[in-house]
Formats: sequence, structure tokens, C-alpha cells
Amino acid sequence: MDLQTTIYIGVGLSFALYIGIAIWARAGSTSEFYAAGGSVHPVTNGMATAADWMSAASFISMAGLISNMGYGGGLFLMGWTGGYVLLAMLLAPYLRKFGKFTVPQFIGDRFYSKTASSVAVLCLLTASITYIIGQMTGVGVAFSRFLGVSSEVGIYVGMGIVFLYAVFGGMKGITYTQVAQYIVLILAYTVPAIFISLQLTGMPIPQLGLGSNMVGTDVSLLSKLDMVVTDLGFGQYTTTTAGSTLNMFVYTLSLMIGTAGLPHVIMRFFTVPTVKDARSSAGWALVFIAILYTTAPAVAAMAKLNLHGTVNTAVVTGGDLYAEESSIKAEDRPDWMKRWEKTGLLKFEDKNGDGRIQYYNDKTKSEEAAAKAEAAGWKGNELTVNADIIVLANPEIALLPNWVIALVAAGGLAAALSTAAGLLMAISSAVSHDLIKNIFVPDISEKNELLAGKISMAVAIVIAGWLGLNPPGFAAGTVALAFGIAASSLFPAIMMGIFSKKMNKEGAIAGMLSGLAVTLFYVFAHKGIFFVKGTEFVDMIGGANSFFGITPEAFGAIGALVNFIVAFAVDKVTKEPPEHIQHMVEAVRIPRGSKAVDGAH
Repeated sequence: MDLQTTIYIGVGLSFALYIGIAIWARAGSTSEFYAAGGSVHPVTNGMATAADWMSAASFISMAGLISNMGYGGGLFLMGWTGGYVLLAMLLAPYLRKFGKFTVPQFIGDRFYSKTASSVAVLCLLTASITYIIGQMTGVGVAFSRFLGVSSEVGIYVGMGIVFLYAVFGGMKGITYTQVAQYIVLILAYTVPAIFISLQLTGMPIPQLGLGSNMVGTDVSLLSKLDMVVTDLGFGQYTTTTAGSTLNMFVYTLSLMIGTAGLPHVIMRFFTVPTVKDARSSAGWALVFIAILYTTAPAVAAMAKLNLHGTVNTAVVTGGDLYAEESSIKAEDRPDWMKRWEKTGLLKFEDKNGDGRIQYYNDKTKSEEAAAKAEAAGWKGNELTVNADIIVLANPEIALLPNWVIALVAAGGLAAALSTAAGLLMAISSAVSHDLIKNIFVPDISEKNELLAGKISMAVAIVIAGWLGLNPPGFAAGTVALAFGIAASSLFPAIMMGIFSKKMNKEGAIAGMLSGLAVTLFYVFAHKGIFFVKGTEFVDMIGGANSFFGITPEAFGAIGALVNFIVAFAVDKVTKEPPEHIQHMVEAVRIPRGSKAVDGAH
């Protein structure tokens, strides 16, 4: 059976499974639609949470980021997994005990203010819509390569699939669909990694293969990779960092608290029966996530070595880097390169007209490497490889069987669709439950609220698809920006709502607005969106890493600090919360029992 047919069958079967589960587990009440009836087993919820969390960014992009960044890419592993520790210890049990459906409802009730709830909805929608752009883009990338259609058609198909199982199934349907999606995506990630680890090191466990010797040599895989990339003018793979130490610290912190503040992740902990189950499911989620996250560094390193082995044959085998055989003839490039060129994510330009592909760092600071490249007649790097193809193309580069490539296609789509569904659920509940029911139409019937939720989700799917088809100019880093928004606006409000009984509504509202504003200002000013590039103001505020060398993607932690400072400053000069609110905060922090999840006041 040819590759394309195998992919069609694999992806088609996975889609049929998701839709079948959604029909079986369709929601019949608002409790089932928003919180799956509050009856999901913690292990099941942990698996669904892992799928909800491991988006296209985790499945498709993370290994690519680590592959490009080397050691510095470890901040994504530390930040994203560390966020779940915060969730398990500081947020999930208390939010579950509160017994509400959504984050804005918690904030509205805790800070005794519909205005606070509305501001939380604004922050939630800003973070979720920003995040979903990346998911729809991932759907388009996967479809365009594996199903032989344009990315636009891929986004339309993805919208249709999500509509079928999210709108009709609600949180209940999404939960059980995400369990199936987790199984698909984790097999799709680990099976190729096992094959490639065996090929390169003879070790079937990728995590151990990363530190093992290459087959038939006494040279470790990482040592070999360091030698290859430095010979090609890149920084040493095992020591290169992402900017300054301060930026790495702030970036990691921003990802951690952003993870703990993402509404679609927090909502998952309203679906379990008890406080104990909420803490347990966070632990299980961390276990399920760790399977992929501990595999990612091995996938990144092995894919980079294989990619160089395909193009720069001489340097990988120990020959002279700048000899003619160091690069392959363009006409001899493998089929996988030709297939990916059609997507636009891999590009070849013959700058020196020699009919060969030179792949190296043409911006190297090594004078020796630059001199050798010039002496060999090389006129610059001729191959552009988008980091997003590292995981998806890895099985093709390693010449693995067709069924493995089809499995990876299904896994990439499962990762993007599962997170898109979770985000859409968060958006839908914010509109139908937090705005329509809790603010505009308090006496709406359960039947009409359920209908409003489904309509809200359908509209959200259309908006998400439109944004995927027409991404804004700052789309490249939208996932990191979404974490920054959640970190700077929602996380501090939730923390203060749980652990500070004296924090009042004025402080919480001022903190959320200031944290959100300063983060968006820094990001957009840095990219010259609010101002004309080249002006003195942009050079001062929006220059490259202008605030103590901190990149825009890492600025969420600074926004969170601003949020805390403003909130406590305003709190000091305004009236303290009513007594019953202070008693409620104390009651929520007592780790015994929990309310039924009914969303009621």
C-alpha cells in the first residue's frame, strides 16, 4: 500500500473514532456540557488533561524549538511541566472545592463583582483566541503535508471535525475524545522515537538513547552532534542558551505561571468528583505529559543529526566539511525533501549555482569556518528548514515504514484538535455562562443556556478558523504570547483570590487590567505594531530585547509582577472585602470536602 493511501486510512480511522465517542458521550445538561457532570475518574481526567495540554505546540513545535536552540530549549520543558506542579499544589484543589464551572465565575464570586468577572472574561478570551491561532495553523500544516490539500482546506476540515464532537458533546464529549486523542498522539510521538533511537544508538528507550554511544562507535550521540553543528558554524548544541540567564529565568517563570493560569487547563479540574481527585488528576496529567516531554529532547537531537546526515554527508561521517561531497546534489535530494518543499516549510535556493545543497550557518562568528566556506565557493546557506517540520518529517528522514508516518500524521492532528476543542470550550463557557447567564440574562433556563453554549462554540469555531486562515502579523510566537497573557492577568488574580482574604475587588480588577495592558504593550511595541518602526520611541521601548534583555515571549512574568504590585497598592487604599467573602476564602482553603459542581451561586 502506498504512503498516501496509508495516511488517508490512518487519519480517517482516528477521525471516525473521535466522532463516534462524541455521539456516545454527548452532553444532555449544562453540568455535562461545562464540567462533564463532575464525575470523571482522576486517571481519565489526567489523560484528557494531558491531551488538552499537549497542543500542536508540544507535539509539532517543541522538539523543533529544542532542535534549533539546543540546551536553551530546555526552558520549555521546565516551564510547561513546572506549571502543572503549581496547578497541583496551589490551584486545582481549591478551585475544585469552590464548585463552579469556570475561572471568570470563580473570580466574579470571590471578588463579589460582575465587573471583575467581565474583566476575567476579557483576559480569558484574549489568551484563548491568541492560543487557538497556533492550533489552527498546526492543523493547516499537518493537513497540507499529509493529506495533499492546501492549508486552507485543512483548516476547514479541522473546523468541521471539531464542530462535530465539541458542539454536540460539550465537555463530556471532549473529555472522552481527548482520552482517545492522547493515546493516538503519544503512540505517534514515541513509536518513531523508539525506531530512530534503535537505528542510531541501538537503545530502544529514546531517553536513554540520547546519552548513549552511536552504533559501532565509542562516541556518544550528543558528542557527535556537538561536533557536527560546530563544524557547520552553529553554536555547541549542549551548551547554547536562549539569551541571557535573566531572560531564561523569566521565560521559564512566565511559561510556568502561564500554564497554571490557562483557563482551558484549569477547567479540566472541575470535572472530577472531589478535591482529592483534583489533586490526583493533576499528578496523573504530569505523568502522562512526562512521557512525551522526556522523549522530546531525544527526538530533537536525533532529528537534527539525521537532517545533517541527509544534506551534509561528509561532516557527519567525519570527512572534510568543505569538500565537494559535503553537500548533496540538488537533483539527488530525497523524496521527503521534495514533499515538504510543496508545503513551503522547507525551501532550497541554489545561491552559488553549483547544483548542490549547502546547509550551514552563514552568519557564523567563527572566522575559520567563514574562511573555509568562502574558499569552497559557498555563497550562503541554501536550505531553510521550518522548525515545525522536525517531528512530522522525522520518520520520513529516517526512512521508517509508511504506517509509522501515517501514525505521526494522525498524532499531529490529534494534538492540534484536542487543544483547539479545550480552548473552544473555555471560550464558549465564558460567553454563555459567564456573560449571558451570570450578567445579562440571570434567569435563563438550563435548556436555553445549553443552546447558547452550543451557539457560542459554533461562532468561536468560525472565528478560530478565520484567524487560522488570516493570522495577524504577530502570529509567529502566538502560543508564547498566550502564556504571557494568562500569566500576567489571570494567574495573579486566582492566587490572590485563594490565598489573600483581604484582597478586594478594586485591587483585583486594577491588577488584571494593568498586567494585561503592560504585557500587550511590550509585545506590540517590540514588534512595531502600535508605532512606526525606526522612531526613537520604538528604538527605546520596542528594540530587540530592550527591557533588561527580556524577549517579548518572556514578558508575562513581568506583567504578573506588575499585576501583583498594582493589586496590593490599590487594595491598601480601598475598602476591604465583606466579612462573608473573607470567611468564604478561609473555607475554600480548608482541604476537606467539596461542593457539587453545579455552577450555581
